[in-house]
Amino acid sequence: MIAEANGLDRDCVLVGNGGDELLFDMALAWGGPGRKFLNMPPTFSVYQNNAELTNTEVVDIPRRADYTIDEEAVLSRVARGDIDYVIVTSPNNPTGDLADERFILRLLDATDALVLVDEAYFEFSRATVRPLLSTHENLAILRTFSKAFSLAGVRVGYILGDAEVVREFVKVRQPYSGGRRLAGHRARGLPQPGEVRARHHADRLGARAHVPASSRSCQASRRTPRTPTTSCSAQKARGRFGSSSTTAASSCATSAVRPCCRIACASPSAVPRRTTFLDALREILSK
Repeated sequence: MIAEANGLDRDCVLVGNGGDELLFDMALAWGGPGRKFLNMPPTFSVYQNNAELTNTEVVDIPRRADYTIDEEAVLSRVARGDIDYVIVTSPNNPTGDLADERFILRLLDATDALVLVDEAYFEFSRATVRPLLSTHENLAILRTFSKAFSLAGVRVGYILGDAEVVREFVKVRQPYSGGRRLAGHRARGLPQPGEVRARHHADRLGARAHVPASSRSCQASRRTPRTPTTSCSAQKARGRFGSSSTTAASSCATSAVRPCCRIACASPSAVPRRTTFLDALREILSK
């Protein structure tokens, strides 16, 4: 199903026990003592955690002040020839920025290291480097059913890549990986390719129907590296009840389902603050 939806052979797809398992498998296969991983913080913290667990040296190329990738610094570093794998997150977590496809192409041409593009939020951005798979064997793409399809509990992530790359992942995958059960048949609850497109279209319409018109003109801005891209109304509302709140409001500036606003509580103690946040947000949007 996944191979068909992406125009690939089945040998070019590997399903795992969520994207997290596949990220760890990457560190096991391409990392380890004496190997190096190039990281671009702030980004998904699991990348660094996996590197540390496998005794892989982490080479950080920090993002610029506006959280965009320092492209020339990355290209200059990989040109030394000692990097074993690179992860580019697009859209990035937690900043929401898309990586420039031209940069990814230059990166692929500049190194023989494996370059993984984490497209966990692909269904929201609709931007992908999948066409580059046909010309670059050192490219792999990670996606998941946990985000747009709300199937985090099912634990289904998958890798798209050259068949040789997939075989390297298979060598280190976990003994009871969920992907073994899902690889040969349709998993219960997972949509067919046509249903994927239909659901995406329905989600876009549903999102637009539930967002107040007054919020649609709100331009995105950023607060800190640790929080997602936040809307200006969300910032104002957050300021109403204290900057120490663990409640965050976020919107993806590149989202195909925008305008939308996500409210997330970091801990059970933050739940009461969510109500306060929503009350303040409604007041601001009503003006």
